[in-house]
Amino acid sequence: MNCPSCQTEVNEKVKFCPECGARIADDEALIDDAERDADFPLPGDNEPKQRFQNAVASRQSGADIEEDDIWSGSYSPKAMVGWWISAAVITVVALIASLIYFSNAFWWIVLGLAIGWAAIGGRYAVRRLGVTYHLTSQRFIHETGLLWRRTDRIELIDIDDVTFRQGPVERMFNVGTIELLSSDITDPKMTLPGIEGVRSVADLIDDLRRKERRRRGLHIEAV
Repeated sequence: MNCPSCQTEVNEKVKFCPECGARIADDEALIDDAERDADFPLPGDNEPKQRFQNAVASRQSGADIEEDDIWSGSYSPKAMVGWWISAAVITVVALIASLIYFSNAFWWIVLGLAIGWAAIGGRYAVRRLGVTYHLTSQRFIHETGLLWRRTDRIELIDIDDVTFRQGPVERMFNVGTIELLSSDITDPKMTLPGIEGVRSVADLIDDLRRKERRRRGLHIEAV
């Protein structure tokens, strides 16, 4: 047989011409190659882009999920049990000492103790009435202030880490402080004191943020 390119006589079993290098194959070989190429097609240049566009379109075409209220709370009075105990001990010791050693200054000591109790009560009132927490299926809302109110909103999808801490007395009464680390520009680290049932609330926030991330498809495998 001859080479179809340079017409040089070649052996029938060769695949390429030894003179010009052109491919030489019979019709059956060409058919086999075509079938093999059909079974394993080369990916087109636009396939990843098309998959991404289809994923975005499917996300946008879906209906918006309604935002539900999950949990709400405020500063728990149990968070100040340590203050109350300390103030009570100091009061008893001061009154006994004033009666035994400082009887002339008894009423001054009573006045000082009253001011101390008023300060602790004022601290509690400010925190109890001036701090509010709201957790929805998509956001965490933190409101602070009595006369002037400040509201901070953090998307659950922006929260990177949820931690909580408790002192010895707080552990006895199941209260503590939650810390939220997020990519929010205005408040990347939010501290939430006086949370009752702190472990369950922290777990709830963590579960909701992971669920929200999965829903919005942030993982690269989703695309």
